[in-house]
This record gives sequence, C-alpha cells and structure tokens, in this order.
Amino acid sequence: MDMKQIVTSLLLVFFLIPSLSVAQGNQAIEKKYTKEIDKLAKAKKVQAAFDHIIEQEDQTMKDLITLTEVLAPPFGEDKRGKVFASMLVDAGVDSIWTDKVGNVIALRKGTSGTPGYVGVDAHMDVVFPEGTDVTVKKVGDTLKAPGIGDDTRGLTMLLSMLKAMNKADIKTEKDVLIVGTVGEEGLGDLRGMKYMFNESGLKIDSWIAIDGGSIGRISNAGLGSKRYKLVVSGKGGHSWGDFELANPHHALGKAIDVFSKDAWAFTAGDISKTSFNVGRIGGGTSVNSIPFESWMEVDMRAIDPKNLDRIEDIFIKSVEKAISTYNASGVKGEVTYKLIKIGDRPSEELPASLPLIQRAMAATQYFGVEPSLGRGSTNINIPVSKGIPSVCIGRGGQGGGAHSLHEWYMNDETGAESIQLALLITVAQAGLEK
Repeated sequence: MDMKQIVTSLLLVFFLIPSLSVAQGNQAIEKKYTKEIDKLAKAKKVQAAFDHIIEQEDQTMKDLITLTEVLAPPFGEDKRGKVFASMLVDAGVDSIWTDKVGNVIALRKGTSGTPGYVGVDAHMDVVFPEGTDVTVKKVGDTLKAPGIGDDTRGLTMLLSMLKAMNKADIKTEKDVLIVGTVGEEGLGDLRGMKYMFNESGLKIDSWIAIDGGSIGRISNAGLGSKRYKLVVSGKGGHSWGDFELANPHHALGKAIDVFSKDAWAFTAGDISKTSFNVGRIGGGTSVNSIPFESWMEVDMRAIDPKNLDRIEDIFIKSVEKAISTYNASGVKGEVTYKLIKIGDRPSEELPASLPLIQRAMAATQYFGVEPSLGRGSTNINIPVSKGIPSVCIGRGGQGGGAHSLHEWYMNDETGAESIQLALLITVAQAGLEK
C-alpha cells in the first residue's frame, strides 16, 4: 500500500467512525453527552450553583464535624438521621420523611409532573460500635475522627448541593430524592436500599450514590457477596473430665479446613475473580472447658453471579461434609450446626452506554479528570441488579484510614469539585427546566 492509499484509508476511518472521547478502561463518551454536559455546565443557574458551593465550603466543613460527632453505629442510625433531617429542612425541601427502616428521604419537586424519581444518596451508618469516641480533632488542615470520610463526608455533599440548587433557583423537570440511607456497611446488608427498591413503592428511575474516594472514580457495577454465620453446638464440659466429648471448636476447624481446600480448588480455576474469607471466629468459656458453642463468619465475593452461587454451594456442602466427618471420627456424642445467612449482595453490571453513565463520565471529564469505570460493593448493588441506571461517585478531597479509629479527611480543591460534579450529574439526569 503506497502513501496515498494509507492517507485515503485513514480519512475513511476518520469520517465513518463517530467522534468519541475515550475514558479509562477502553470506555468511551459519546460526543452528544459531552456537548450536553458542556452546555448544562455553562448555564447561568448552574454556574451560580457552582459558585455557591465554593462560598459555603466553611459551612460544609462545619456540617461535617457536626454530623461526624453524632455516632451512627450499625443498626443505630436514628440519632444521626434526626440531625441530618433537620439540616435538610433548614436547607429547604418540599417534603421530608423517615421510612420504616430509617432512611431519611427529602423530596425536591420537579416541574414536569411526570412519574419517576432521580435519587441521590449517601449512607448514614458507620462501622463503629456504640461507645466509640467520634470527637473530631483538627490537626492543621486535617480533620480526624472515625467515620469522618466514610460516608459522613457524602452527607455533607448532599446538603451543600441542595443549598446551592435552592440559592441558584435551579428547577429540575423530574422530582429529585435526596436520601440519607441506612445499613450500607457490613451486616447492614444494604437494608436501606433493599427497602427503597423492594418495598417502599417509590418509582425510582435512576440512582446516584456518593461513596468512595477520589473524584473520577465511577462505579457502574456491583461486586456481589454472600455472607454466612456458622454456629456449631455441643454439650460442652471439662477439658480433662469430659475428654473425648465432641468439641464444637474442633468441628469448626474441620469445616474451615474442608471449605478452604474445596474453595481454593474452585477459585484457582479458569474463572473471573472469586474470593472467600473466614473473617471472625468466636465461642468458648475458658481454656480448660470444652465449648458448648463455636461460630465463624464467612464472606464470599464474585464478579460473575454464577460463580457467587457456586462458591456459596461449595461452602454449604463443605460444612455438611465436615460436620458429618467429624461426628463419625470416634468422638463421644456429636455436634450440631446452624447456618445463618447474614449478607446477600447481588453482582451485576450496567453497560457504559446508558445515558446516566455517559453523563457521569462526561461531567467528570468536564472537570478535567479522566473518568474510570469500576466495580464496588456499594448502595448501587441493588438498583444495578434490577437494571435501574445507577452510578456511585467519589467524595473528593483527600482521606484515609477508612473503617479505622484514625480515619481522616482533608479538604482541597477537589472537595468543592466533587460536590459540583454531583450537582451536575443530578441536574443532567433530572433535566434542567427549560
């Protein structure tokens, strides 16, 4: 092929292939969404809202301290919910309520009257138990306290966004729900979102969750998990006087051994990433007592829903095999067991071509950040599993130590940008009143 032919071929490719902006992970942003976001971001009311977000940064940080110091332990989000609800009322909403499971839901009415909500949320719960010291300590520009980032920062972003929309007199075509959700962490098992999408009766068309780290990270897929508590029970007795009596700890150890071997064999195969973990073990009364109860908690995760079902099946069968083998090993009496499912998060993925995901990528790119699609275990697992357009975006700023007593957050220029980004995606999805 001579140079003229090469040039001709390249020109054909250029004119025949639609213009695309490439994002990380070989994802692409359609040009129409880039134009849509650029036009929306330049609208006078949106620019005014952006300015308000910057102007109220000091108050946003004060809100962060206030909310962080109201502990919201697992299954104990009520106190924080009341404070957050009061802040939403002060910011200005059309109506507000707390649902059956504790989600705080504020409605900002749209102008079109068409059914279907655009939801935007941050979760209120933290991983820390009742009694944890959540007093915020300031060290230079850094705020330190358990839960200050994950996800209390997200709650303050919702407040700042709402205030800015009201101050700039932004009206959306669709109704917007601004929600502080419960039960995102650990054994909460996404109970807030499960209620919203399975029992609330609300017609939700799309969802934007604020959780995670830096600006630019966009989750459009849910990492599924299955979690169980295995409880093994026996008669119990004295370590010397009742020697040879069936021992729940020994049986539990056998279950771990059998499951680990069978699960390793499966996960080592030619499959997408699948994991398993024994995270907690407990039981027993003293070193010289045969325990009457032993327990463990197991976490299994997979990208592919079929693999998640398979690793769950392996676990259940491994436990049954291990307990039967142990009881037949010559011990006196036997142990019994009970399996309790303590977590079930679905694993699914939404295509990058969906308008909400395209808008999230285009909006991210508007702020000069290369968008990166990914997968996580977040509130969007539920709507994603139902095929409802959903994304999870980051909190911005700098932070670290999540789920630890030394968690910290420091605001920087990406802090305000992350709020502006949330607003831009929300308004794009809900439609700016013409």
